[in-house]
Amino acid sequence: MIKKLVDANVILRYLLRDDEALYGKAFDILEKAKVGKEAIEISESVLAELVYVLLKIYGVDRATIAEKLSELFSYKGISNPGREDLIDAIKMFGQTNLSIVDCLLCAKAINQGMVLLTFDEELHKLYTKKTIIQFPES
Repeated sequence: MIKKLVDANVILRYLLRDDEALYGKAFDILEKAKVGKEAIEISESVLAELVYVLLKIYGVDRATIAEKLSELFSYKGISNPGREDLIDAIKMFGQTNLSIVDCLLCAKAINQGMVLLTFDEELHKLYTKKTIIQFPES
């Protein structure tokens, strides 16, 4: 199976269902990924764009964004390297006021036992606690 890289617009049409023709095409693709009949990768940059557009353009609240994107990343055919880092970052985003980029950095540092260097006090506090999500202790 050939892995496919998906654009934010495909996912937005799928989540928002604001254009029926494009929603139908996006539905076909992502529902196949849901059951593992398509292998799709969603890049970190696309994740960041999704969060920005949903939050700033469509006014979707952080908890709903986190719920919908966590569900999407749990699809069987979504095959990102570092998938758990992305899922944990999405969960952090829904539970904090941090940007998705800060959440990505924090999740990756915690999950991979890395040191996170930051001057951002809120980000450092989250990284130090390691309790927003139940992470394995390193």
